[in-house]
Amino acid sequence: MKNKLPLTIKETQDGLIKKEFSAVELVDSYLGQIKRYNEEYNIFLTICEDEAYKKAKELDKSGAYATPLAGVVTSYKDIFLTKGVRTTAGSKVLESYIPPYSATSVSRIENAGAIPIGKLNCDAWAHGSSGENSDFGSTKNPWNKEYVPGGSSSGSGAALAANMSLITTGTDTCGSIRLPANYCFSVAIKPTYGAVSRYGVIAMASSLDTVGPIGRTVEDVETVFNVIKGEDGFDGTVTNEERKVKSEKLKIGIPKEFFTGGIDPEVEKTITLAIEVLKNEGVEFKEVTLPSTKYAIDVYYVIQPAEVSSNLGRFDGIRYGNGRDAFGDEAKRRIMLGTYVLSAGYYDAYYLKAMKVRSKIISEVDKVFDEVDALIAPVAPTPPFKLGDKVSDPLTMYLTDVYAATANLCGIPSLALPSGFSKLGLPLGFQLMGPRFSENNLFELGKTCHRAMSYEPKVAF
Repeated sequence: MKNKLPLTIKETQDGLIKKEFSAVELVDSYLGQIKRYNEEYNIFLTICEDEAYKKAKELDKSGAYATPLAGVVTSYKDIFLTKGVRTTAGSKVLESYIPPYSATSVSRIENAGAIPIGKLNCDAWAHGSSGENSDFGSTKNPWNKEYVPGGSSSGSGAALAANMSLITTGTDTCGSIRLPANYCFSVAIKPTYGAVSRYGVIAMASSLDTVGPIGRTVEDVETVFNVIKGEDGFDGTVTNEERKVKSEKLKIGIPKEFFTGGIDPEVEKTITLAIEVLKNEGVEFKEVTLPSTKYAIDVYYVIQPAEVSSNLGRFDGIRYGNGRDAFGDEAKRRIMLGTYVLSAGYYDAYYLKAMKVRSKIISEVDKVFDEVDALIAPVAPTPPFKLGDKVSDPLTMYLTDVYAATANLCGIPSLALPSGFSKLGLPLGFQLMGPRFSENNLFELGKTCHRAMSYEPKVAF
């Protein structure tokens, strides 16, 4: 097979049906990229070469290319349980853990015909915005290896930029799907809380965690989302609810609190361009106000560590994994913060107050969706930053999530879209947030925007 990558899902399946290439040849191409570049960029923690070739050979023999993800080479953030394949959560605590079952999303993706090729590096326990907190070393951004790829799903974004996978999975507790997509020139959906099962995905903060796909086009991300969404009988928060696509003209809100300073001029410019593009397509815009969202990041960093401290309590080294002395600095930091805010004498002052402010933010966001169908905002305040620039200053690092927190606190979906590159050649983008279960409207808006921009998928090499 000549190097036809990067391919979309449709191009992959059309090529297989027309016998322009085989599934085995697809695996050859992606594995070739992994073997050439993985050591340098530290994207995959486990490579499933034998499993990938076995599935590809079975697919070529059967010729069953009609399933939604037939022949689609995929890789999973290493926080998704994969039966018989090592799952570490990016932590030395689980360095040798082999799960006895797979996550619902993994099973659904593979039952739809996808070819699994490996497990991706991530910030340990999904604690991070940059990909620098993995116990197995930092992931590097394929667009420039001196820069971060975003976190915590660092390998998920980088694998697409490096042409090592057609689709990837990630988790988003406060931007951890959207940031890597934004920093690696990819499309991603942070779904509604309750749209996709979290069963078999190692928990970080249970009232905030969401599971979603990353791809190169809106259509690809939509296809995977439709495969993994819906009830599974294991995650009690999941429903089959969804909103119908609106046929009339859509209206997007511009939250003034998200554009009041602190945004890099290049990030703001790319959003202004997207607004103009969508206006030319007939989309209406309206300035709106969400006054309590200025507290979102503060609220998040009270609630999330509290839930982290509870969830990590099960990793005691007795039932599975190594002992607690294997926890890294960031995990220890969040466990201590969470234990503190839940302790006697501080629960009311911190955790309870944060939950009340969270309710206020949800109320404001719900109300604004009576006026508009979606909100436009940055994903992050800056383009990708250099490795090491913020890792020694946790408070500065946490502010990377300032525009991501609202969607997670409110449980609403957000679509991250690439829109261009900075003067340094680093990816830029923005996000569209919608009411709960409005993923279909966000996908249509994303397609409209990319169609008007004559968007084409790009990879770093």
